[in-house]
Amino acid sequence: MPVSDYQMIEAWKQVLTLSRLEAGQTVTILTSAGTHPQTLSTALIATQSMGAIVNRLDLPPVNGEKALSRDPLAYLGTTPLTGNPAAIAALKASDLVLDLMTLLFSPEQLDILKTGTKILLAVEPPEVLTRLVPSLADRERVLAAQARINGAREMHIVSAAGTDFHCPLGEFEAIAEYGFVDEPGRWDHWPSGFALTFPNEGRAHGRIVINRGDILLPQKKYVQDRIELTIENGFATRIDGGMDADLLNEYMSTFEDPEAYAISHIGWGLQPRAHWSTLGLYDREATIGMDARAFEGNFLFSLGPNNEAGGKRTTTCHIDIPLRHCDVFLDGEAVVRNGHVLDKQDK
Repeated sequence: MPVSDYQMIEAWKQVLTLSRLEAGQTVTILTSAGTHPQTLSTALIATQSMGAIVNRLDLPPVNGEKALSRDPLAYLGTTPLTGNPAAIAALKASDLVLDLMTLLFSPEQLDILKTGTKILLAVEPPEVLTRLVPSLADRERVLAAQARINGAREMHIVSAAGTDFHCPLGEFEAIAEYGFVDEPGRWDHWPSGFALTFPNEGRAHGRIVINRGDILLPQKKYVQDRIELTIENGFATRIDGGMDADLLNEYMSTFEDPEAYAISHIGWGLQPRAHWSTLGLYDREATIGMDARAFEGNFLFSLGPNNEAGGKRTTTCHIDIPLRHCDVFLDGEAVVRNGHVLDKQDK
């Protein structure tokens, strides 16, 4: 059900406090045609009430004529900042950018972060945001998982469904997403709660089985027919199965880009307040599916770009696929068993 403006303002204040917003700092709220009006209005009130200098930068949408979906992550082409130095300058001059538009996987975002500006993405509907307000405990748990990934040289994923997937590590630093931005130059996404990295370029190999009940994003679809991916030299070289495999194949082929089939980020969900079942309760266009990405114990992998981690792939296609009931190992040590996270909370 909907949440009140009061609840949203309080949620914003909690996130902004965790993000170390101070009176007198400059906040720019980045919006576009798809920005949720309640998220925007309450962000304006919350930031002003905390003494910030607040600007709103509204930019026209792009890529609509190319994307096959209204989901903001369905086509990662140019952004409204591309070729827009005035807008980029305004964001670089801000202490904090609240991204209610979606700049993810854009070179402009990386350029802005290098100046020390913090960017917090928040595009889920208000009821999801208020249910998944981040905490310091979320940060501690995700940072611990990040440290474990950074200390490993291989991630190995297996499942009773048939997944047997090897990812050599070390070329890219692990990334922690816990839902707020508490350091200069940090990007994060409210809501979230997972740790991830990228396999060494061209080295991931094995088999991934997307089983019944696993989720395809941005399709926002629970898989009904088993899909099997053959991974060779860092790329999905075969996508086999029934109707769901056909749909995935056809969708990815529309991008006409072989790099769309590259293995992108890999990691696991750590957010106990996010749920696998939530996606079935929303209209497809009402959410981008962060519950599915963050629910505790999933193995989340993706196909497509790796420029967010410093890689060179900038393909416009990005597929996120959270799997259930997997075992995840780092250098032979289990960190997830059959979808259950093994960390200090179990010791």
